[in-house]
Amino acid sequence: MPRTALLVSGALLAALLPLSAAAHAADDPAPTPVDRFEGEVPFAAQPADGIFTWGGDADDPPSLRLADRSDAPEGAKVLTGSYDISGYGGFTHDFAAAEPAHDWSAHQGIRFWWEGRNNGRKIAFEIKDGGANGEASELWTTSFTDDFTGWKRIEIPFTDFEYRTDYQPVGGIDHVLGLTRMWGYALTLPAGAKGDFAMDDVELYGRADQSLRAAVGTDAAVYPVRQGGTAKVKVTLATTGDKPVEEPVTVTYTTAGGTATAGRDYTPASGTLTFPAGSPSGTVRTIEVATHRDKSAAAAKTIPVKLAVTGAKAPAETPQVVIDAHGLPYLDAKLPVRKRVADLLSRMSLEEKAGQMTQAERGAVGEGGDVAAYGLGSLLSGGGSTPTPNTPEAWAKMIDGFQLRTRATRFQVPLIYGVDAVHGHNNLAGATIMPHNVGIGASRDPRLAYRTGAVTAAEVRATGIPWDFAPCLCVSRDERWGRSYESFGEDPALVQSMETVIQGLQGRADGRDLSRNDKVLATAKHFVGDGGTAYGSSTTGTYTIDQGVTTVTRQQLQDIHLAPFETAVERGVGTVMPSYSSLDITGDGKGAVKMHARGDMINGELKGRMGFGGFVISDWNAIDQLPGDYATQVRTAVNAGVDMMMVPYSYRDFGRTLADEVKAGRISGKRVDDAVSRILTQKFRLGLFEHPYADTRGAAAIGSPAHRAVARRAAAESQVLLKNSGGLLPLRKSEKVYVAGSDADDLGNQTGGWTITWQGASGTHTKGTTILQGMRDAGGNVTYSKDASAPTDGYDAGVVVVGETPYAEGVGDVGNGHSLQLSAADRAAVDKVCAAMKCAVLVVSGRPQLVGDRLAGIDALVASWLPGTEGEGVADVLYGSRPFTGQLPVSWPRSESQLPVNVGDAAYDPQFPYGWGLTTLTHVPKGGAATLRALRLAAAVAERAGAGRTGREIVREARLIVQRKAGERMTEGVAKPFAEADHLLLTGRYGEAVRKLEQAYGAA
Repeated sequence: MPRTALLVSGALLAALLPLSAAAHAADDPAPTPVDRFEGEVPFAAQPADGIFTWGGDADDPPSLRLADRSDAPEGAKVLTGSYDISGYGGFTHDFAAAEPAHDWSAHQGIRFWWEGRNNGRKIAFEIKDGGANGEASELWTTSFTDDFTGWKRIEIPFTDFEYRTDYQPVGGIDHVLGLTRMWGYALTLPAGAKGDFAMDDVELYGRADQSLRAAVGTDAAVYPVRQGGTAKVKVTLATTGDKPVEEPVTVTYTTAGGTATAGRDYTPASGTLTFPAGSPSGTVRTIEVATHRDKSAAAAKTIPVKLAVTGAKAPAETPQVVIDAHGLPYLDAKLPVRKRVADLLSRMSLEEKAGQMTQAERGAVGEGGDVAAYGLGSLLSGGGSTPTPNTPEAWAKMIDGFQLRTRATRFQVPLIYGVDAVHGHNNLAGATIMPHNVGIGASRDPRLAYRTGAVTAAEVRATGIPWDFAPCLCVSRDERWGRSYESFGEDPALVQSMETVIQGLQGRADGRDLSRNDKVLATAKHFVGDGGTAYGSSTTGTYTIDQGVTTVTRQQLQDIHLAPFETAVERGVGTVMPSYSSLDITGDGKGAVKMHARGDMINGELKGRMGFGGFVISDWNAIDQLPGDYATQVRTAVNAGVDMMMVPYSYRDFGRTLADEVKAGRISGKRVDDAVSRILTQKFRLGLFEHPYADTRGAAAIGSPAHRAVARRAAAESQVLLKNSGGLLPLRKSEKVYVAGSDADDLGNQTGGWTITWQGASGTHTKGTTILQGMRDAGGNVTYSKDASAPTDGYDAGVVVVGETPYAEGVGDVGNGHSLQLSAADRAAVDKVCAAMKCAVLVVSGRPQLVGDRLAGIDALVASWLPGTEGEGVADVLYGSRPFTGQLPVSWPRSESQLPVNVGDAAYDPQFPYGWGLTTLTHVPKGGAATLRALRLAAAVAERAGAGRTGREIVREARLIVQRKAGERMTEGVAKPFAEADHLLLTGRYGEAVRKLEQAYGAA
């Protein structure tokens, strides 16, 4: 949901007409106008100062106008509007972020006139407090009900506003409604029925209450102690602007309630803490609660410390002292994991088991009280869901805060926190961002894939996160798919060869390394067939291919889409995520069925035939796409084999519904026990029961030179040289080079989607080096003109860096606002530079771009993919510090009408075939047909001897010979056997690979 922004400038306030004549108490400050709706504030769009509308889709924003009304409560005009909202919608008076915030702290509250319709609808009213600007502030909310007719003044004391826990995009500032830095107000209008409204004269009123400027809080919500220990609850006074309190503040406390027994488990504590008048902000008092030793084994017990506050705002929740669970077998780290799991499972209630099967979004649980209330098993950060500030320290602190909440549950089962770290720790600003998987596939280097996984794991775990929703093992069969860059390539054999990344993430296949502070639990996704969806088959919004239908024979399913998951299971991958897509197996009579409902695939193929022992996690809200009511959706997915449900904002409904379905006998207790056992097993293997909190010793290495060196090498190895007429590349540093194009100096474009935010963004949003800067750092003599508008005379060569802007998932589907064509600006830059000088064109993109109509005028063409933050890696191959060695992981089409086109197709005639990739700084063997025959014989010998390295080197030499002869004369006769040879190479059939290359040579 987009942020609602807020308020009116100081200059404008000074220019407003005299204040309302409404009477106010003699000791109250005069009302301060905020909005009179006389035209002094324009209708505008962020970030301008003005009133703007917003909504969930194009139809949800209300229509607004200023109307002359003879009955206007103030002035001559009122704000009127109409609405018909299906999702959410409303309007905001936004105070421009470039202006100073406003101080509302002298007032009691905010009020306005509302013309009632007596419809009983609730209208949400929101204000924004603190932070650097209106987009980095806290949201505070309340509501009023339209249950009257005619004009009525709505007065809302600031004490009525509550910190908004369901949506805090920046994670909050200090959770104190300070009122000294305010950014305005917003109204969320009712959804579900048409309506209209009128309002007038928004103003601040009354004299402030000290409880708005002073608050009492505790340093934690939960205080776990070992039996016999003493908990120390620190109570802190906080004031707005760090001003001393003018009146005394008292805190009366008592220990009562909870699951612990006073006198037996702990010594009762009660008393009064006093903060005298003049006490400065930050003053601390301490409450001590002594617990007793207990020789018998016991679950955790809670001791609420109830606080009654006078003169300040009380804490939002009652802190709890918790006597840790002790003496129970599942807590014994010396026992085998299976015994620990069995013991813990035997003690859990159905509701506790349901909690373990539930994953919520961190933004939905606010400060985390629901973690304990619902016994949640997992939290995640969706793309772009980050703490503020977005630093390693803030991540660790946030996750530790959530983990602390689990201490208040009976068995203190730790959370497992997950993120989509799909090319490095991509949600974290300053992390090392690797090339996306399509580039790693282009490297053809399994050792490199391992190293990128290891760097990612180390950076992710150092921020307190033990679980990564990666790697994506889809076999991308159509480049129009918006997720195609998440795939290692179109050939299942290539995808399988890159699954060394799993060991980079997890360590050894038996899971013994998972408890290390530099390893994370990996996720093989998306099971199964998400890369094979047919264009036009999606039913999700405006998507064209993502989340569509994959129609295959059972043999095609096995050979193309299931094979990578078999490899992942063999490598010990800890979790698997089903796909949003549907699977239609020819001849099985089921038609297209959503993967989250396919028990034959999840229970049958994955857990049964393959023997997968980890747990299955759903995709984001995926069960909502299943047919039937919510209970049916839950029952279908769980019975199909989904063990944990990613239900970001509906976690309460899921847990309750799951328990109800079990009680009704529609989901068996045995099925639930299987799911929870799988989840607990991974938590034990990760060492979370012994070490639930973040181990940040590796945080200093995040974004370090050593880690960036891995990303730089990956960027270099991912570059695929498609054409190199006259040996233009590598460039010489003495050459005068003209650089142009939209992606030459844009870190956001170069990193792509899933970078800092879900969709990514153009521009600079993290630390890294653009391709242009990399060229400069390499010592190149470079002149830059993004649009090629600068004069082009006098240059030795041009480098034009063009391509795509960031996108993710179905948002990036071709036909959904995207195409495979270069932008008009990029085409113009290519035309101008390549007409004026020898030129190299670099295509920065998640998929091939159609360049055939310009290929003749381009001297060198490079598929740069999405190289990540280390543009120096691209410069390394441009200037010859490293050779070009990359090979196409997908077929490069001649036209969109040719799609889908993949290695092994009966008809196969792409612009450049799968596996194509010219080299530089590399000796190409001499010889022709006779040499290839000799190489075929040698390759066959290596194959029989199991000499993989020798076999691969022989095939590489044969490939170089063929590429030299084929040059720029690509025909179907060359392309088809050439591509098939690369597939054969990856499957270890070296002799047959060279035989195919002989065919390509003969056709060249």
